[in-house]
Amino acid sequence: MTTLSEAGRFSAYDLKRTPATACKADQRFSYCLYVPPEVDPAKARVLVAIHGTERDNAALRDLFAPLAERHGLIVIAPLFPCGIDDPRDRENYKYIEYGDIRFDTLVLSMVDEVAERYDIGADRFGLFGFSGGAHFAHRFFYLHPQRLDAVSICSPGSVTLLDEQRDWWVGVADMEARFGRWLDLPSMRRTRVHVAVGRADDATWEITHKPGSAAWMPGANDAGVTRVERANSLERSLREGGIDARFDILPGVRHERDRLVASATEFFDAVYGKNDVAA
Repeated sequence: MTTLSEAGRFSAYDLKRTPATACKADQRFSYCLYVPPEVDPAKARVLVAIHGTERDNAALRDLFAPLAERHGLIVIAPLFPCGIDDPRDRENYKYIEYGDIRFDTLVLSMVDEVAERYDIGADRFGLFGFSGGAHFAHRFFYLHPQRLDAVSICSPGSVTLLDEQRDWWVGVADMEARFGRWLDLPSMRRTRVHVAVGRADDATWEITHKPGSAAWMPGANDAGVTRVERANSLERSLREGGIDARFDILPGVRHERDRLVASATEFFDAVYGKNDVAA
């Protein structure tokens, strides 16, 4: 076994906490990595961690470093800046598409770039998202379950249900026409899924959709008033679709990223610690 640190072609800046790197597919977007130096490239896996609205992707990356060391995971933490077009916009990546940008394909490009650079396999990878990142994570799961071995969806503000009577983003009726991706339920059922929310996460000021707002559409608030109610609705919708999700409601926890990362870490430890991933 030759580890990445022994390969002779990586500098100190390529290992452990790496600097931000522009995405080749679109240099408006970047990512940073955590790369365990002693991992065997033949056994390395990828975990993509998607930030919330605050965009603190490097801090999120650092929270997953111990998990990465335990299980040989290369952590990719993308940065999707605010104000890509409209300087007031903070939502762009959460609903997958924004103008002519497809954030799902951007993430796939980042994964492919990292896999090529470190000569690792990344046909399937893990995905984590908190808050706005959880918006993205569960919608990416609907579009690309074949690429995921596990997904952790923590405290999403708004959820897309597996409702084939309503259009995107409330439901999935027009998903194939909009994205060119059909709902592949067999692949979704083979993916390990985690949904988590703090029981005290009851603030509604940020997640209540109002007519005239960017994401407004009929039914936008039907999944519930709080993040707890919406997470419950998402878990129930997944279960009705035959998808067995682990569901964690954390007592005394509000909208706290680090506490939700701890819950996700337990989930990923169970997945990668037992090598119990979808085939």
